Amino acid sequence: MRKQKGFSLIELLIVVAIILIIAAIAIPNLLRARIAANESSAVGSMRTINTAENTYNSTYPTVGYSADLNSLAGTTCTAPTSAAACLIDTTLAGATAATAPKSGYYFTYATSSALGYTLTGQPAKAGSSGVKTYYTDGTAVIHYNASGTASASSPAIQ
Repeated sequence: MRKQKGFSLIELLIVVAIILIIAAIAIPNLLRARIAANESSAVGSMRTINTAENTYNSTYPTVGYSADLNSLAGTTCTAPTSAAACLIDTTLAGATAATAPKSGYYFTYATSSALGYTLTGQPAKAGSSGVKTYYTDGTAVIHYNASGTASASSPAIQ
């Protein structure tokens, strides 16, 4: 009888089973880490917009807060104006729909006579790109809600 070289079918099946077990353990953790990163990015984006709004309001006091997120951005930033203040990047300014999110979140901006502005951050794909929704306004306090739409009465981020 001659000696055969290579792996038997049983040995290959055992290796494949071990790889599948490791993948079953690692993939859910990877998805949770991605959601946490997207949520952290959304909070950072809202802080950036809050800072940009305060800067805009103090730079253009006759205008007040910006009319929309595009007013905070600008494609050519050689001479900022109230219509294109160059305070945020165009990617963030363009993340206003679920079809064009920034790091899994899109933002809805509205002017408010009482608060100056309101801003909500929602996951583009709830449960997949993020779980929490976020809210902020002219007070610059960011609120969150893990099970619905965030509002001024939701808990604040510490």
